[in-house]
Amino acid sequence: MQHPEYQHIPVSLSENEFNAFILPHLSKGTRGPESKVSAHRLFNYILYFLYTGCQWSMIPIEKSKNSKKEIHYSNIFRKFKKWCADNSFKKAFICSVLHLDKLNMLDLSILHGDGTTTAAKKGGDNIGINGHKKMKGDKVVAVVDRNVNIITPFTRAAGNTAETTLLGDVIVQLKNMFSLMGKPLSGRTMSLDAGYDSRKNRKSVFNSGMVPNIKSVNRKRKKAKPGPKRIYSDEIFQERFRTVERAFAWEDKFKRLLLRFEFKSSHHFNLKLIAFTLINLRHFCG
Repeated sequence: MQHPEYQHIPVSLSENEFNAFILPHLSKGTRGPESKVSAHRLFNYILYFLYTGCQWSMIPIEKSKNSKKEIHYSNIFRKFKKWCADNSFKKAFICSVLHLDKLNMLDLSILHGDGTTTAAKKGGDNIGINGHKKMKGDKVVAVVDRNVNIITPFTRAAGNTAETTLLGDVIVQLKNMFSLMGKPLSGRTMSLDAGYDSRKNRKSVFNSGMVPNIKSVNRKRKKAKPGPKRIYSDEIFQERFRTVERAFAWEDKFKRLLLRFEFKSSHHFNLKLIAFTLINLRHFCG
C-alpha cells in the first residue's frame, strides 16, 4: 500500500466506491416518486461543486435522451440541504474513521490538533472578525492521527473566538469517537501549538487521561515558573507539519473551502465533512 502521505485525494467516486462507503449513510425519501437520477450521480455533482468551487448553477449536468438536463441544479442543492439536515454526511465521516480503525490503519498514539480560520465573503451566521488574521469568518479545530487521518468531526466557532477556549469541546468529541471505536483515550499524547497554552487546557488534557504536549508561550517571566517542569517534546511537536498541517493543505484542494460563500455555517460545515471523509477514504478510493 502506498504511504499515506503521498496518496491522492479522490474528487469523485466510482459507483462501487460510493455504494461501499457513502450510500449506506445517506437518507432516502419516504414520500413521492423515486428520483430518476441516482444518488451516486447526485453525490458526484456535489463533489464537482466542492472540488471546483463553482456556483450551483454552473455544475455541468449531463443531458438525457431528449437533450434536456437530467436534473435542475436547484434539485441538487435541495438534496444537499436534506443530507446536511439529517446528518448523513456526518455519519459517513464517522464510519470512515471506524473503517480505518477496523483495518488497523490508525496510529492513535499521538494526536495532533490545530485550528484554521476561513474568510466569509458573503456574511452569514456564526462569523466574527479575527483580529490576528484581519478577516471576517469562522474557525474550526480538527484532530488527526500520525497517519494524517482526521479523527473527529471538528469543533466550529466564530472567527473571533480564541482557540484556547475550544479545547474542551474537542476533548468531548474525542471521547465520543474513541467510545465508538471501543478504545480508551487514556495514555495518548495530545500535541497542540502555543495557542492552547493555558493551565485550564493542560488540566483538561490530564483529566481525560492523555499527556499534553503543548508548546509554551514565552511570557518573559523574570523568574522561573514554580512547580514541576512541564512535559514537552519538540520532536513530537514537529510532527504537526506532516500531520495536521498536511491535512489542512489537502483540504485546500477543494476550492469551495478556500473561502466561505455559504450563508449558513451548517452547509459550510458539511462541505468540510465531505472533504475530510474523502481524505480518510484516500486509502480505498481513486
